[in-house]
Amino acid sequence: MLVGVDFGPGSSFDPTLEELALLATSAGDDPVARVTARRKAPDAALFIGSGKADEIKALVAGTSAQGVIFDQALSPVQQRNLERHLGVPVADRTAVILDIFAARAQSHEGKLQVELAQLQYLSTRLVRRWSHLERQRGGIGTRGGPGETQIELDRRMIGERIKSVKVRLEKVKRQRGTQRRARERRGTFRISLVGYTNAGKSTLFNALVKARAYAADQLFATLDTTTRALWLQQAQASVSLSDTVGFIRDLPHKLVEAFQATLSEAADADLLLHVIDASSPQLAEQQAEVSRVLVEIGADHVPQVLVYNKVDLLEATQQPRMLSDQIEVSSGVRYPRVFVSAIGGLGLDALRAVIADAVLADGGGSDVAAAGPARATVPFLSEDA
Repeated sequence: MLVGVDFGPGSSFDPTLEELALLATSAGDDPVARVTARRKAPDAALFIGSGKADEIKALVAGTSAQGVIFDQALSPVQQRNLERHLGVPVADRTAVILDIFAARAQSHEGKLQVELAQLQYLSTRLVRRWSHLERQRGGIGTRGGPGETQIELDRRMIGERIKSVKVRLEKVKRQRGTQRRARERRGTFRISLVGYTNAGKSTLFNALVKARAYAADQLFATLDTTTRALWLQQAQASVSLSDTVGFIRDLPHKLVEAFQATLSEAADADLLLHVIDASSPQLAEQQAEVSRVLVEIGADHVPQVLVYNKVDLLEATQQPRMLSDQIEVSSGVRYPRVFVSAIGGLGLDALRAVIADAVLADGGGSDVAAAGPARATVPFLSEDA
């Protein structure tokens, strides 16, 4: 069962819970019902209040739901109380995203990053949710000191594991830094694909560099960064193109922190291809969320090209008149904009031309004259544009 709560202006609320349903499906669950509620503020004990909790409990029994997923983050105490009240496992949006990342990570680096985020999340959940945490264990050594409770032992073991994973990730970060410096010495122009999850980044990546990176119509199909060389005939130059993990609304901060080594590919790039799902009803919100995460990882200063993908899914009245143009996103700041269909090949030549212009304007450096600093969101064309 999926549950979303509207806390009024300023809160992130999806009345359809469609994205949460996609997340649940990606994690291997089958949504059987959706419940929405409205409150002024979260209830300290049950998040949704006792009345709504009773209503959900009855729906759980009526639908035989095996668990409840909340679209917002729950505190450890709220999660524990809800599980006791509803009688089924309860998870929040963060837990579901972590489960998906854990299932999809393939590389050594990706697995380390996911493990760190999971451990950091778990460390906040040790609030006597299980009866065995109330027992004390005597003795000396790894089993705990005299009178050390199981909850203290668990917390200490998690803390030690977090330190170990952070050390290993720091080594990976240094290796990436060495690789980036080598590319800088070679004068390689670096381009990173960024965008909301399932916007078609990997499909576009494969189409541009003729690669075989995994691409699927699902959330977070790609977690591990892949870099390939892209030859630009117009510029008579080769550039490096990297496919990165997709962003999503309310992406857990600890996950962003854990994936810092991977996301640094975007922050250190010379140009970002901001891939946008032109067919999405939440286009503006998704674009705003990507811009927010770019600020968080220190990549908001990197020039952008806005790539509106999936134009083949648009109605005839919404089709762009030109495949390539520029749009003013703020006073005096203009971005190149390209409309493409990565799966059908439409607009790819126009995109290569825009990238080539950026490389030529840059002269191999890091400032692309054609693109200004990234700092605003752009609405899509209206039907009469």
